[in-house]
Formats: sequence, structure tokens, C-alpha cells
Amino acid sequence: MIIYLHGFRSAPASHKVRALAARMAERGLAEQLWCEQLPPSPAAAMTLVEARIALQRTRAPQQPPTLVGSSLGGYYATWLAERHGLQAVLVNPAVVAALSLEPWLGWQSNLYTGERFELTRDHLAELRALEVPTLSDPQRYWLLVERGDEVLDYRAAVARYAGARQTVLDGGDHSFTRWSDYLDDIIHFAGLQ
Repeated sequence: MIIYLHGFRSAPASHKVRALAARMAERGLAEQLWCEQLPPSPAAAMTLVEARIALQRTRAPQQPPTLVGSSLGGYYATWLAERHGLQAVLVNPAVVAALSLEPWLGWQSNLYTGERFELTRDHLAELRALEVPTLSDPQRYWLLVERGDEVLDYRAAVARYAGARQTVLDGGDHSFTRWSDYLDDIIHFAGLQ
């Protein structure tokens, strides 16, 4: 199973989720993808995802899920991977999410649903509580970054995930423009056939 964690102001309707869902459906794996709208509160988001991880472990104890996280979702995936001993694919991930999101304090709109929500200082504190000082096993991670990311400095992610499998591509942007080129590799990394 792949558990996909979307980024800040994003949604399951994003291009990356839709493309991954379509590719998995083509391969007869549609039921092996889980992606829900994450609440604005990082603590609430982690509660939601941890419930899904627990359910998956009950249903298929020999098949732990793989986390795939983009931007803020990559930050979440790192915390969850460390807490639950899972592997994770990180796509242009936030490295210090509270610092990255501080300029966004206040009212925001989801780019896909239009839903309004407020990013608060409490949310930043919740993000700080999810910081992972060091990776216990970098080989469980695969970092996908594009040097052209205009939102987050790819070099911070390269340094943060030293020792992990890394794919660092020229050009691109924060959306990770070459996403479709890596769908089959991500599915394979998750151990799905």
C-alpha cells in the first residue's frame, strides 16, 4: 500500500495524486493507494494517518505501507517513517516546516478545494514537535528533488537526507515536473507489482 501525503494548501485532487492513482489503476493496484485530505492541524493530520497505518498493519501485517510525501507531506512522511519504521519517498520535501510556513500565518485557501483555513502559531508549534533530529536508517528513504524548486531549497533536502537514495534533477519546479517519469519506480519501491 502507498499512503500519499499531500503538501500545504494541496489536496487529493492534485496532479501528482491523480497521476499516481491513474498509473496504479492501470496496473490493477487502485485499492493499494490511500490519500485523504489532511486537516490543517499537523497533530490532527498525524492522528488521521496513524489510524490508517494501524489499519493497514492489521489487514496486512507482512506488507507495511510505503509513505509518499510531497513538500509538507514529505516532512510528515519523515516523522511517520521514523515513528513506525516505514520507508518513504520524499518529493521536494520541506526540511524545517515550521520555518518554511511561518510567512504563511493567517487565512489560506486550498488550491484545489477552495476551502478556507487558518494557519496558526499553534500549528507551527505542532510542526516543531514533529521535527526528526536524525534519520535512524537513511536507506529507507528515497529523495526526489528538482534544482529549480522555487519554494524550497533543494540543497537543504539533499543534506538532510544524506545516505538516502537520491534523485536530483536539473530544472523543474516545486511541483516536481518529472513526476510521471517516476511513477513505476515509486510503485516498485513500495514493493507493489
